[in-house]
Amino acid sequence: MAGIPISLTCADYARVMPLAIGDVKADGINLTLVLGSGGSWEARAEMLRRALNDPSVQGGEASMAGHLRRIDSGDRSFVALPVFPLRNFTARDLYVRKDGPVRTPADLLGKRIGMYDWVASGSIWYRHFLRFIEVPPESLEWWIGDIDTPRAPTHLYTLPEGVHRPPEGRSLSEMLIAGELDALYSPPRPQHYDPTGGPIVRLFPDIRSIERDYFRRTGCFPPQHLVILRREVWEREKWIARSLTDAFVRCNDQFTKAQRLFPYVSPWLDVELEETEAVMGADFHPYGFEKNRAAIDIFCRQAHELGIVSRLITAEEYFAEYLAS
Repeated sequence: MAGIPISLTCADYARVMPLAIGDVKADGINLTLVLGSGGSWEARAEMLRRALNDPSVQGGEASMAGHLRRIDSGDRSFVALPVFPLRNFTARDLYVRKDGPVRTPADLLGKRIGMYDWVASGSIWYRHFLRFIEVPPESLEWWIGDIDTPRAPTHLYTLPEGVHRPPEGRSLSEMLIAGELDALYSPPRPQHYDPTGGPIVRLFPDIRSIERDYFRRTGCFPPQHLVILRREVWEREKWIARSLTDAFVRCNDQFTKAQRLFPYVSPWLDVELEETEAVMGADFHPYGFEKNRAAIDIFCRQAHELGIVSRLITAEEYFAEYLAS
């Protein structure tokens, strides 16, 4: 008997490939993953847009913050699955000018900082990290705009009072290099980043140490994107939420096993995996609700404290439909 046809969009992460090529199958579902290509940020953004707006697919990769804001506004048109294809620590994304005034976290206090978005998932985790290094986000002067080149907006929102946009035609990287900003928070590396020569460098050159400390003290490997399903699809066959999640879990497990059996993607991947597991455990990129409940609650609480949502939303409310499946 043929399974229910479901198409989901996603970036071309290696972690989803066992599902994409059919090594792992979803029970009762004929699943097609529509993938971006070439590790492209633009292609990934297109996959996120299509998950929400393309009627030819039934969902896909989406912003955690975007889903949170929909819930806050009463929009339950999509169902969240506890599948997190994208996680990222955030110390690595904090950049400064090589010859600038910021050398330590304490130097950031009262300074001007640029960021790519005010309400995106990454920006919420950025400010959680700033609190971790004892830099209250409210102590900073914020500028929100394009890091290097113009990009299509992912989220629609109005900036709070006191948060600035750069002048027309100016990028945040240009402003940092010119001394008009003191730091920059960006997911993709700025075009003028160079770890030794600059002019843009990381505030934390040894990202492993600070990010491991963040994990030890918070328990978070920040999830940033999840998988969503159109509500009308879920309402017809509610069991598909569990079936899809289970398939992604098995896909994740198969990818992890393959990395350990064939650790040849980079010269020292074997050692990297051993060191990572010593700090974070073997299942360091977990899927499923229970394994991610604490991180989701932290994310929702941080978004509420920042005023990005009007009320505190719990992990149970965030995944209400999945839990009811």
